[in-house]
Amino acid sequence: MENKTSIKNLISKLLPYIKPHKTIFFFSVFFSMFTIICNMLIPLFSGYALDTMIGINDVDFAELNKCLIYIAALSIGSSLFDWIGTYYANILTFKTGQSLRDAIYDKLNNVPVKFIDNNSHGDLMNTMVADVENVTDGLLNGFKSIVNGIFQIIIVIVFMFALNWTLALIVILVSPFSLIFAITITRRSKKLYKKRVEIQGDISGYTEEMIANMKIIKAYNSESKSIFDFSAKNNNLYKASEKSVYYASLANPTSRLVNGILNGVVCVVGAIMAVKLLVSPGKILSFLSYSENYTKPFNDLTSVFADLNIAIASAKRVFDLLEEDNEISDKNYAALKTCNGEVRLKNVSFSYDPSIKLIENFNLEVKKGQRIAIVGPTGCGKSTLINLLMRFYDVDKGSIKLSGKDIRKVTRKSFREYYGMVLQETWLYNATIRENVAYGKPDATMDEIVEACKLANAHSFIERLPDGYNTIISERADNISAGQKQLLCIARVILKHPPLLILDEATSNVDTRTELKIQQAIDIVMEGKTCFIVAHRLSTIVNADIILVMRDGKIVEQGKHEELLKREGFYYEIFNSQFSS
Repeated sequence: MENKTSIKNLISKLLPYIKPHKTIFFFSVFFSMFTIICNMLIPLFSGYALDTMIGINDVDFAELNKCLIYIAALSIGSSLFDWIGTYYANILTFKTGQSLRDAIYDKLNNVPVKFIDNNSHGDLMNTMVADVENVTDGLLNGFKSIVNGIFQIIIVIVFMFALNWTLALIVILVSPFSLIFAITITRRSKKLYKKRVEIQGDISGYTEEMIANMKIIKAYNSESKSIFDFSAKNNNLYKASEKSVYYASLANPTSRLVNGILNGVVCVVGAIMAVKLLVSPGKILSFLSYSENYTKPFNDLTSVFADLNIAIASAKRVFDLLEEDNEISDKNYAALKTCNGEVRLKNVSFSYDPSIKLIENFNLEVKKGQRIAIVGPTGCGKSTLINLLMRFYDVDKGSIKLSGKDIRKVTRKSFREYYGMVLQETWLYNATIRENVAYGKPDATMDEIVEACKLANAHSFIERLPDGYNTIISERADNISAGQKQLLCIARVILKHPPLLILDEATSNVDTRTELKIQQAIDIVMEGKTCFIVAHRLSTIVNADIILVMRDGKIVEQGKHEELLKREGFYYEIFNSQFSS
């Protein structure tokens, strides 16, 4: 019952994605039914045709010709209806897959950032692409086979009882054994298919990670280890696939063996009845064909069991993802309509893992137009503080207020509109440079885009590119340098011109000369704006209004650059470690 329950449960979850395409579904089923009716009438007229041949030189050609015309018309009709039904079935599969992928992408945009951080990106992509394909191909095709099979069985039973009830009972009583054997065999393979799909997700995640970091792999001469690790995972996939297919492959031959025995019994019993003149040869021919058509759905079901098992395993992954909790809803909160750039953190405590304390009782008050630099060793909580300011994560205790409003009491979209953000890891997408720079302000004019790029010191290198601002950035943005990527990201923020700016190691990928020019541009653009600067290179933050020195999630020192050096505390140690010469 586990398989049936799972399929029933998953079909019920899939129905909302099929429902918008119910017209296509209706046409698919409607034409499939007509295909079956045409196919089931052909054996009947074939039997009639045989019975028109009474003996040597004794053939009723008028009736024979009628039967042949009917058979030809039914064959043509069957082919036509089958083509149309298959077309609509494929359209239904494609559209359902499209709906599922849209739903998954929408879900990924609404789950907490923590979920994205804690899951393999390659595995998530595998769920969106491969698992959705498995679901639509396996469940929809399996469902179609079940519906068509049930309809065909009902039609065939009617025709068989109309021809001869004795032979009909033999077929009906013996044929289910093939399905029983198939279900018993495939039930054992269900766990193996689940494991196979999980390994596929793991290998997709590993491959995406390795390809994205191929330069690092080559730089450390780790190709052999990478190949070895991949081969081990690939071998695990092979073993899981081999075991699952081994059991599944037994189902179809077993059912066909039972059906072969059944046809032999029908032939023997039918021949005896024909000798006793209880049934005509034409009816035996029709009955043998109906017997084959009656058992065919059972064979078809055993053939799709393997696909169904894969679909069930994939569907669980798809719907587990779709059923993940979204971010805490903020639809009942008002939008933040004005922002003066003031930020206040009061008694903030936060940790990614409750057992490992990170930020505790953190207090900070930032006035409009101040430039706050955050420094400290790796793992002290600098980037975590940015995650909290942007509400990528919610605080465990305390509050963060923007312009006097708790950011948990306003919509995320509204308060994030007032932030501009440049991270150490640049992000550009496959589009023109113009579109990338205008990502945060799509309605920007060309003059505004050029001006932003000039301030970010990006205009000169853009002009040297073959198509200037219309140059297409490749999928991995490998047709421009790392420093140029960062300049474009800074230009993007300058164009948006927000009242608050976050720079998380924003100048780490540019040379010293470019860094100075960027700092000059930021100084001009951020005049009167609030700026948070996370930096390891202390040369970039010496002019900050306040430098927060963090250690173990706490502010251990704060003040201006010169003040902190005079104190000869922790900041003094960090500074001297970089400029000891």
